Amino acid sequence: MPEKKTYYITTPIYYPSGNMHIGHTYTTVAADTMARFKKMQGYDTYFLTGTDEHGQKIERKAEEKGVTPKAYVDEIVANAKDLWKLMEVEYNDFIRTTDERHEKVVQKIFRQFYEQGDIYKGSYEGLYCTPCEAFWTPTQVVEKDGVKCCPDCGRPVEPMQEESYFFRMSKYQDWLLDYLQTHPDFIQPASRANEMINNFLKPGLQDLCVSRTSFKWGVPVDFDPKHVVYVWIDALSNYISALGYDTPDDHLFRKYWPADVHLVGKEIVRFHTIYWPIMLHALGLPLPKQVFAHGWLLFGNDKMSKSKGNVVYAQPIVARYGADALRYYLLREMPFGADGNYTNEAFLTRVNADLANDLGNLVSRTVAMIEKYFDGALPAWTDAVDKDMDLPLQQHCAQLPALVSEQMDKLQFSQALTEIWKVIGECNKYIDATQPWVLGRSEESRPRLANVLLTLAECVRYAAVLISPFMPRTPERIFAQLGIADEALKTWDSLDTFGKLPAGLKVCKGEALFPRLDIKKELEALAAEAEANAPKLPEKKAEPEKKPEKKEKEKSALPEGCVSADDFFKCQLRVAKVISCEHVKKSEKLLKFDLDLGSERRTILSGIAKFYESEQLIGKNLVIIANLPPRKMMGIESNGMILSAVEEKEDGSEYLRVLTVDGDVAPGSEVG
Repeated sequence: MPEKKTYYITTPIYYPSGNMHIGHTYTTVAADTMARFKKMQGYDTYFLTGTDEHGQKIERKAEEKGVTPKAYVDEIVANAKDLWKLMEVEYNDFIRTTDERHEKVVQKIFRQFYEQGDIYKGSYEGLYCTPCEAFWTPTQVVEKDGVKCCPDCGRPVEPMQEESYFFRMSKYQDWLLDYLQTHPDFIQPASRANEMINNFLKPGLQDLCVSRTSFKWGVPVDFDPKHVVYVWIDALSNYISALGYDTPDDHLFRKYWPADVHLVGKEIVRFHTIYWPIMLHALGLPLPKQVFAHGWLLFGNDKMSKSKGNVVYAQPIVARYGADALRYYLLREMPFGADGNYTNEAFLTRVNADLANDLGNLVSRTVAMIEKYFDGALPAWTDAVDKDMDLPLQQHCAQLPALVSEQMDKLQFSQALTEIWKVIGECNKYIDATQPWVLGRSEESRPRLANVLLTLAECVRYAAVLISPFMPRTPERIFAQLGIADEALKTWDSLDTFGKLPAGLKVCKGEALFPRLDIKKELEALAAEAEANAPKLPEKKAEPEKKPEKKEKEKSALPEGCVSADDFFKCQLRVAKVISCEHVKKSEKLLKFDLDLGSERRTILSGIAKFYESEQLIGKNLVIIANLPPRKMMGIESNGMILSAVEEKEDGSEYLRVLTVDGDVAPGSEVG
């Protein structure tokens, strides 16, 4: 037998500073779907995912938690593996950068680079972003409210100086520029290639810092142990270390490398399309065939962020609706390569429209009519063909594998599913046009009825086979209702000819594939679940109302009031961005604030009108007490308190300034 074609696909290795959210799920499900599709087509596939576990950020987080870095990441990795199992993700290997097999390969690669002159020792003085683990020059950083910030993530950078090893990226700049220009398919979408060429290569590559001495949580440089290998040589090497590169057992590397596609998020394109190709070229290895940079999965059109409180996790959604429903939504809703948007309402609407109404209804109606008119047994094909009704649908369905394959080869999952759902939609229209319930009234039209129901059953079979990479569980439920036990009828090869369903096959109507959802009730249930799982706010105890003596009241009167020291330590302080601010009608003191807290909007009234004009505060990041009970003033409910500092002047007047947070801090961030 001829040797199978191979197909090697990877996800980025995820940074386990916290549990994986729906954005990580999106990438991993996409890679799993592609691997399943190629396997279905007969390829010898290999699918790699994993975790990038070293670095200063992990070291600091572990220290804050009072555990070792390894113990910290072990817990998150276990959670990630459970999540991938829940999402029906079937990877071939899960690489961890803390694996001994990986660390040994990284040390060999680092030594080779050093010995061939690609790495040299120097010292680095620059601005460092801990979350991104990236150094920046003063000209590269951006300034926000006087604070120097990382150009990638927008968070503050800190000056740092240390001895480091550097990779001579500049040595390979011309080679890489020529490679990208002569291999236009290497970076996809093409817009990402233009960014890399115009923003990084043409201005000139700087040599890359590839070791650190300021922390220890990393792969030691074996010939200079005070250094640890810095993130990108360590992390990027996973794609070949997992295959056994430069080890006695390198059969996987010889079989699968170069990778067919690296799937990455758009924020790490530079590392995979500039640093990684140069490193591979320096090692004398072929480059991956393609790096595909997908967009971000946004939540309500905003990037997911723990500090914003808008991170969505897959587990509660899967527990309520199943993995197939979520997999379908992620791959259908978002054109791969562009930013996508997740909302519970959009997800539930897709489930109802596409899965319950279109697919589920088609399967249910088809099987029910075969049971009703042919006692549940598939009839034989007849000569009673309506060329205007039957043939267009049959021909479209027969073309479907090629249409789907064309889109999948371009990693356009959404378009592939659109092609499948076009046929599903045509089937439902075909039922209305042919009216089987009318054909079933007379014996004369039974041959025609047989062809109609066989056409529908065969289209359902095609759809079930083709959705199997996207929705691994649903096809078997469809095959069971169609009575298909023969595995040969569930394969890609079985779609070479339309009309393979044999006469006499016994159908069996089952439960609805996707019961129709009451969207309003489901939204309420999801909101209640999110609230139940959210961090609990400390409650302010109700106290008997006391009327203070007039003298005390005058002494403690402030524009907005105060809280006691005991109550203050129960307060939750949050950053709130001022969206709008206006004077409250009929009040000389009150300003009404519309505030963004990341995951919600708040209205707060504050008696500071004599100290500020309303427009002065728009766009400012204020500090508020977020967990006070609502309070009505001038008929308007105020939900929280804006913090301020008050100075009493010698003349008895007061000077007030609200507390603000410097820099571009995400709304909703806790203040501690």
